[in-house]
Amino acid sequence: MSTKKKPDVGASLDDWLAYLESIHPQAMDLGLDRVIQVYRKLLPKGLPSQVIIVGGTNGKGSTVAALDWLLRQQGKRTAAYTSPHLHRYNERVRLSGEEVDDQTLIEAFEAVEAARGRTSLTYFEFGTLAALWVFCRAAPDVVILEVGLGGRLDAVNVVDPDVAVITCVDIDHADWLGSDRETIGYEKAGILRARRPAVYGELNPPDSVLQQANAQKVDLYVRGRDFGPKPEGGEAFRVGIRYRGEERTLDVPESAIPRDSVITALQALALLDLDPLALDVTGLCRELRIPGRFESLSESPRILVDVGHNPHAARWLRDRLANRGELRPVTAVYACLSDKDCVGVVQALAPEISHWYLAGLDVPRGLSAEALSSRLAEAGVSIPVAAATESVGEALDQAVSHLESGGTVLVFGSFFTVAEAREHLKRSE
Repeated sequence: MSTKKKPDVGASLDDWLAYLESIHPQAMDLGLDRVIQVYRKLLPKGLPSQVIIVGGTNGKGSTVAALDWLLRQQGKRTAAYTSPHLHRYNERVRLSGEEVDDQTLIEAFEAVEAARGRTSLTYFEFGTLAALWVFCRAAPDVVILEVGLGGRLDAVNVVDPDVAVITCVDIDHADWLGSDRETIGYEKAGILRARRPAVYGELNPPDSVLQQANAQKVDLYVRGRDFGPKPEGGEAFRVGIRYRGEERTLDVPESAIPRDSVITALQALALLDLDPLALDVTGLCRELRIPGRFESLSESPRILVDVGHNPHAARWLRDRLANRGELRPVTAVYACLSDKDCVGVVQALAPEISHWYLAGLDVPRGLSAEALSSRLAEAGVSIPVAAATESVGEALDQAVSHLESGGTVLVFGSFFTVAEAREHLKRSE
């Protein structure tokens, strides 16, 4: 256990966050034993709210955002916990759509510190427990929790959800979760609870998810089997949602967030007994914007950013670009972490990219531009690389200066990549 002294009275949020980073010997240490022990001391009666837990390889953040927005439009008081953040830690903990302030987080950290005693917690575990403490005090109608990694052994899984959501299962974090969909699916399915409903948000779930659902008698709603797009939908994109044993049919317009996330959120809310026909889906698709998710930072020059960091996310980006011919030609600025499948990402997106600018990330686990170039070359991936630079900002500047008339610069690869791009553009204003 770390002997680092806890922050004094009057310490800042930054002081507390630095302390959280220092008190556990490993940045990542999956397992619930330590977290459950502290959770029971911190909140012996648990949360007084309905709970939705959202897990999956991709689409968690956008699904949480859709759930939160729709619930608030119904007059529900909400709480949402997501990770990671782009610029401020406060982004992770929101009440009724608003980030909590520094003092509230500090009070929560103090409460967790008092409850944990000599139990060691990781940064994420400590922060998760702090968020739960905030939510318990606020007592909203619905709490929405995003899984950080996996599901079965993730810190948010100390809470029993009323509805569990698995957005999709694909390969990511292979060192921690496994290298195939069946193994990863088993980990994701750890958020399911016996005899409580759940949603699986894509076609063809792994057998491991279905087996876990059957073993626990979970009423699992699977896209394409129980809900989802209707064959006769056409351009309107009609979808069917199961509500009280019947199908509700409605339109889901094109928007800045993935349709899959909206459809999955609608089915989850139907399981909380909210009639999909009463929800303002058109308003959601018109108004909701999620920082870092196919986000427009500039119209002239046209700059888009996306936090997509694995092949599954890259395929979604590719399809999105393919349907938006007005964005062409597209120049990519790509920077990623060392534990990501950069080869699979580039191969998935390559058909829609005219030029590539590779950049390094100067963060823990960040991959340098040189190392990124080497990995692609070793895999035999041939793409038109215009330049390889040491920073996202430098790559972005070069990409913009050589941008063809009417074209688009897409900056993507991780939360760190997008955060650096946003900060660089802000400094340039």
